[in-house]
Amino acid sequence: MEENKRTCLYDKHVALGALISPFGGFDMPIQYSTIIDEHQAVRTDCGVFDVSHMGEVTVKGKDAEAYVNHIFTNDVRGLDNGKILYGMMCYENGGTVDDLLVYKMADNDYFIVINAANIDKDWAWMQEHAKGYDIDIQNRSDFYGQLAVQGPNSEKVVEEVLGLQCGELLFYTVKTIGDVIVSRTGYTGEDGFEIYGSHDYIRECWDKLMASGRCKPCGLGCRDTLRFEVGLPLYGDELSAEISPVMAGLSMFCKLDKPEFIGREALVDQKQNGVERRLVGIELEGKAIPRHGYAVVKDGEVIGEVTTGYHTISSDKSVCMALVKVPHNKLGTPLEVQIRKKTFPGVVVKKKFYEKHYKKN
Repeated sequence: MEENKRTCLYDKHVALGALISPFGGFDMPIQYSTIIDEHQAVRTDCGVFDVSHMGEVTVKGKDAEAYVNHIFTNDVRGLDNGKILYGMMCYENGGTVDDLLVYKMADNDYFIVINAANIDKDWAWMQEHAKGYDIDIQNRSDFYGQLAVQGPNSEKVVEEVLGLQCGELLFYTVKTIGDVIVSRTGYTGEDGFEIYGSHDYIRECWDKLMASGRCKPCGLGCRDTLRFEVGLPLYGDELSAEISPVMAGLSMFCKLDKPEFIGREALVDQKQNGVERRLVGIELEGKAIPRHGYAVVKDGEVIGEVTTGYHTISSDKSVCMALVKVPHNKLGTPLEVQIRKKTFPGVVVKKKFYEKHYKKN
């Protein structure tokens, strides 16, 4: 059996006594203290995540823009240098290969961030569809380490502790400082930055952050609770080969007016003719906790299943996201979630259970 990979910070997590568990083919820190403490640190102060397990692909050359637009649901035409777009790669049938970030570093120079569990699959897909394009495409996942510094005090911490001047960056913009890439992005719903650099550089940054006492180490446990509260999808839960962006409520990131991209025809058909299932939010009565895979029931019939569920830390409610049959996706629809051998009443609500706090102006 193949062993899990380890990031460049693995030994530092062990030294801090982190709970380590497999995720996306890597041994990753799940928590250091408690998920609640780490979650609240990001919401109210500053937390740092090792996200070096994420993958990075660079695309450069004469046809780089055309190629990226071919594999990407969003539209990079006319995108200014230093800007970032979120979107998906799709199969021809509209199912999702992965969701990703595309950074436009310069003209015909793109930096693409992909999910850790999908690196090999994505890289094979990208190579397969690069044929005929005059580009230099490279998988740089083994070179880059990555930190996510997140929370309302993240700008001060990044500037004052790491010496990276980033105050001019707005949400979804990026700059390079020497060999380091710094973007104002994240997966928590709070203001924050993602920093990409060599393994040695990322280790130095981690040490500085820990020595400063101004940034709490955070694991993937609270990364999931944070992203869930603000309605951000996780590949494998809210998106998959069987769950299209339209089904997941992410059509805004699919520019169907583009002349072409892989999966466009299927997504156009889904938008025009509808889909059988839609992703919704559900709020339950009481404190029973819905979990991934639990059945969603309407009048005794199973009409869907939970994709992610928690008793939220920020709002103290039992909520979940679930994929349910249409027309049971309408706001206000009463439903039940089966938790073990009992069903608990709930109602369809918006998928965002907490307000995001980004620096957009």
